[in-house]
Order: sequence, then structure tokens, then C-alpha cells
Amino acid sequence: MMYRTRTPARTAGFTLIELLIVIAVIGIVGAIAIPALLRAKITANETAVLGSIRAVNSAQAAYAGAAAAGSYAPDFATLVQPCPGGTHGFISPDMAGDPAQKSGYTVVLAAGSLGAGLDDCNGQPTSIGYYLTAVPITIRLTGHRAFASTSPGVIYFDPNGVAPTEAQTLPNGGGTPIQ
Repeated sequence: MMYRTRTPARTAGFTLIELLIVIAVIGIVGAIAIPALLRAKITANETAVLGSIRAVNSAQAAYAGAAAAGSYAPDFATLVQPCPGGTHGFISPDMAGDPAQKSGYTVVLAAGSLGAGLDDCNGQPTSIGYYLTAVPITIRLTGHRAFASTSPGVIYFDPNGVAPTEAQTLPNGGGTPIQ
């Protein structure tokens, strides 16, 4: 009698070495891609918050002309309210919180240090100037730079993530403006 030995058929699948090579390649690609994606996210956050600051500056200019006889809103809640007979406020309601959280930044609007102005169209007190800041929620994760702006509409930044002071945003105050 003759015995036949069977050779085991190769099962479908990958060897351990093949799997380890694939995992190593994925790890290398991830190590290269993640920092680049984080930089892109920070750039997008900074660009978005600059757009929000410009929108607030425009809303303050419209508010000063239409509602407050040359004075400015001391906070976001005042900018959101329309004048009697109006249908919309001067800025979108998503900025109504004070401080507002936008694109990884905390945005705060405060009355300027120049004093109080006249009451607005809704009987709310106003201020002669305003001080707007945007600071990253987590420095080096949601943003690198902090921003500030006042009634002239110039936007200043600080590369260390700390908002420029109101004194730095005044003419010859030493702040660094966004070009």
C-alpha cells in the first residue's frame, strides 16, 4: 500500500511580515501628514477669525452710522439687536455670546476706554470706542496668533497668542498691524 502525503494548501491571507511592513508605511505617512494637516487647520482658523473681526468692524461702522450717532456698541448683544422698524441686527446672531467662540478662538467685544456715548436707537448705552480681541482657545493647537482691533478698524496681532493691549492698538502704540 502506498501512502500519499498531502501538502497543505496555502491559505489566503497575508504573512505577519507583510502586515508589519504595511503598518510601518502607514505610520510613516501619518507622521508626515499630521503636522501638515494641523498647520492647515491653524491657518484656516486664523483666516476665519480675521474674517469675523472684519465683519465686526463693518457692523460697528454701520451701527455707529445708523443706530448710535457716531458711538459704538459696547458688546455683541447690542450689535445683534435691530433698530425699531428694522428686520436684522448689525451682526449675525451666532456672535451674540460674549465671549463668542469662533473657529478655535475666543472673541470678546468690550467698550473702549474713551468713555460713554449717547444711547442708541433701542435706548442702550454706547461707547465712544470699542476694543475687540480674538485669542486662540489653545495656543499652537487652534491658532498661533492673537488679534485685536479698535474703532479705526485696523487689526493688530501678537505672534505669541496674547491679544495686543488697547494701548498698542492706538496710533503710535507699537502694535503690529495686519497688512
